[in-house]
Amino acid sequence: MEALTKDAPIENGLSHSAQVSKMPASAAFADKVITNAIEIEGLTKRLGTFELGPLNLNIPRGTFVGLIGENGAGKSTTIKCLHGILEPDGGGVEVLGHDPLHDNPAYKARVGFVFDDLYLPENFMMKQVERFNKYLYGEAWQSEVFAGFVKRFGLPAKKTIKKFSRGMKMKLGLACALSHGAELLILDEPTSGLDPVVRDEVLDILLEFLQDENHTVLFSSHILSDLEKAADYIAFIHEGKLLLMEPKDEMKERYALLQGSADQIAALDPKAILGRRHTEFGDTLLVRRDKVPAGLTLEKPSIEDIMVYLIKGAQK
Repeated sequence: MEALTKDAPIENGLSHSAQVSKMPASAAFADKVITNAIEIEGLTKRLGTFELGPLNLNIPRGTFVGLIGENGAGKSTTIKCLHGILEPDGGGVEVLGHDPLHDNPAYKARVGFVFDDLYLPENFMMKQVERFNKYLYGEAWQSEVFAGFVKRFGLPAKKTIKKFSRGMKMKLGLACALSHGAELLILDEPTSGLDPVVRDEVLDILLEFLQDENHTVLFSSHILSDLEKAADYIAFIHEGKLLLMEPKDEMKERYALLQGSADQIAALDPKAILGRRHTEFGDTLLVRRDKVPAGLTLEKPSIEDIMVYLIKGAQK
């Protein structure tokens, strides 16, 4: 989709240079060179009968990473550990080079979180939202940037959050996350339940944010078509384990869908087969292209295809 490029400027006074110029300088952060915006090493967390990890995952700086997996796979648990809401049982995480639990929380002004709901009092109007964030972020808060997003999103100044639609709440959460000089955005199912027009608008804004090569987005979503359009990498968690973390375009070239006769499938190297779906019309396989003999018809899979077939392969 042509609108989803990293070249379009942010409109309504919200140019990226304006956001960066308002970011408070900090000598404490300036001399630490960070290659990965997020580093997760050996992370484990048990919640009831569910266990996350051990999880090892690096999110390169300057990329858009889509975090996928079925319900209960561990995506939200991982994000809560990144936020510092949950304490890992083992291993550790670094966000922009900092420990979310133990380091000075001032660095968190450089991280914007957007969740699937807006965690602000429902009786707040825009003036109270502004005041609350100004108190929370101090000098990092960018009132002019926030006002620009409020205008761009058409958010009403004199209506309480309780009367906002789901789409309006999500836009307000995004406006808050983008108005304190964040270098990293972490979003947990922010577009779930939104119509396609609003979802496209959100993706456009995230790609505008990524015009700066030091900016990074980690986007957890069940709506895989959104990630098809925007993501650089796909990280796939299944039952608390990381099944893959690969560049999206390379991943779609590395794997393929194969429909063949029973004899053709039986002749395949078992290592070529990653997942299988059986229907009354025969079997369809997710395979590794480089392990399939020439002459067979292969189709390019979607991210959803890869996710579904890998889950089926893991369940064998």
